[in-house]
Amino acid sequence: MAAVDLNVQSEIGKLRGVILHKPGAEVENMTPQTAQRALYSDILNLSIAQKEYEQLNGVLGKYTQVYYVEELLASLLENYRERERLIGKICIEEEVTEYFDYLMELPSAQLAKSLIEGVPARINSLTAYLKEEYYALYPLYNFYFTRDASVTIGNNALICRMANKVRMRESLIMEAIFKSAAFNCNIINAHDFHPGNANIYMEGGDILIARDDILLIGNGMRTSTQGIDMLISRLLKDRSEKKRHVIVQQLPSSPESFIHLDMVFTLLDKDRCMLFEPLVLGNNQYQTVHIELEGGKVSSIKSVRNIPWALKQLGMDLQPVSCGGSTDVWNQEREQWHSGANFFALAPGKVLSYARNIHTLNELDKNGFAILSAWDVINGKCDIDNYEKCVVTIDGSELPRGGGGARCMTMPVSRDNIV
Repeated sequence: MAAVDLNVQSEIGKLRGVILHKPGAEVENMTPQTAQRALYSDILNLSIAQKEYEQLNGVLGKYTQVYYVEELLASLLENYRERERLIGKICIEEEVTEYFDYLMELPSAQLAKSLIEGVPARINSLTAYLKEEYYALYPLYNFYFTRDASVTIGNNALICRMANKVRMRESLIMEAIFKSAAFNCNIINAHDFHPGNANIYMEGGDILIARDDILLIGNGMRTSTQGIDMLISRLLKDRSEKKRHVIVQQLPSSPESFIHLDMVFTLLDKDRCMLFEPLVLGNNQYQTVHIELEGGKVSSIKSVRNIPWALKQLGMDLQPVSCGGSTDVWNQEREQWHSGANFFALAPGKVLSYARNIHTLNELDKNGFAILSAWDVINGKCDIDNYEKCVVTIDGSELPRGGGGARCMTMPVSRDNIV
């Protein structure tokens, strides 16, 4: 296929291409004993999770070009130099250099699967036996959340430096994918900036592109202030005379549902956003900071009221829609916990979400959004192009237990620009 030009200048422009990873055996290769290390609070039922995921996959496949991690990975592994580079990095990073030759000899499709689903340890020495580890390379339990390991910003692919080592291989794989012949883009690799500084980390769930000149970034358990400073320093290197804005939202360190900014704030339309009201609009200790970049330097840093207020000052007047409804904090907290604020846009005003968050959906209905079933869309009973505003709902009993929603499970590579 021809190389894909990356272009994402907003959260809501009509989607032209997206990277997905269908949850597979790696999710089932987790036990209650390894769940915490895998960043899960529970283990999932894979067969149910896959049925739910097929709704997301089916809707996206109907309206845009879908690229799959495993297929992209298998394709690039056909190139010996790319294979050698990636396997070398993984073996050094995960301290399994003795597996390099074995991995290099695997067929590309099998190697791609092994890098995702895990490589069992070979018990051929006393050291290996006493480690009591089943895997030499652990499964990538979280990879169906393709949002986190990389971010498309304009024509740039930001390769994230993940907060937890168990997810580091995801970013190495995404780097290899974006460096391959499949994509045409600039690479910003967070691993290249001060590699010895363990305090530099960021994940894609914390980075939202409000407009081509406005980034929203969450500062919490997965994205550090040092990581944000690193990204800002890289943006300043563009030497653009155009003023740019970074709006940073501090996030609580617990509970785990506040893991990323997109769990409390996402964009729905040119004039609508979804938010978790107690945190984003409430009177609390979590600051919102507006950073202005101009002339190759930081020209201003100041605290502001909240994200919608800051965006309004910049010409983006967004009507907030409350996750869980606008009246009952109990409902707000319950539905935020199950990714009720985590929406993904197919186009302006046309978004994907879980069906389980009924109070959130009722609030959207009041705001003029038609509520559509994913299966009805997939089977042709309704067409999102016939609606000005709509929410396509997918079943979510197992997928949300992994800790994310529709935005978390999607990595857009191309959108139309907003006019």
